[in-house]
Amino acid sequence: MANAEIVFAGGCFWCGEAIFRRLKGVEKVVSGYTGGQTAAPTYEQVCSGKTGHAEVVKIEYDPKVAKLETLLELFFAMHDPTSKDRQGNDTGSQYRSAIFYTSPEQKKAVQEFMKRVAGEFSKPIVTEVEKLGKFYKAEDYHANYYENNKYQPYCALVISPKLHKLKEKFGLL
Repeated sequence: MANAEIVFAGGCFWCGEAIFRRLKGVEKVVSGYTGGQTAAPTYEQVCSGKTGHAEVVKIEYDPKVAKLETLLELFFAMHDPTSKDRQGNDTGSQYRSAIFYTSPEQKKAVQEFMKRVAGEFSKPIVTEVEKLGKFYKAEDYHANYYENNKYQPYCALVISPKLHKLKEKFGLL
């Protein structure tokens, strides 16, 4: 079985990349933008909230090792899927909760998962589910951002605590 891909938007992509790259079976995580109308957007354009794009992480994984179910569990644990256009202090549609699927089977699995976990949240899930369109890779300085900037305030105050919280439950490396 070949590797599979899925794209998640759940707030800042620095956090998503730092978390998913630690999951066994995830082969590659790329920060980028998708879901909007602007061609080849820059980080500054996406941050303006005017492109329609979300900050996302494209995850390439080995489905024999990292099950889609596990990726979805981790995605729903790492952010608030009931918060529209906001994650923590990050606000705007570029920080929305969304899943961009790459196959009809993946879409069905995502929808079934969301129905199953809906009762675990005190508010309705607002996560969008869309077919992946054009993906734009983020600028190079975003790659491995957490690894390269662990002591930067956002990394130390937001990402590090999330990693610690999710480490035991998901066996993150």
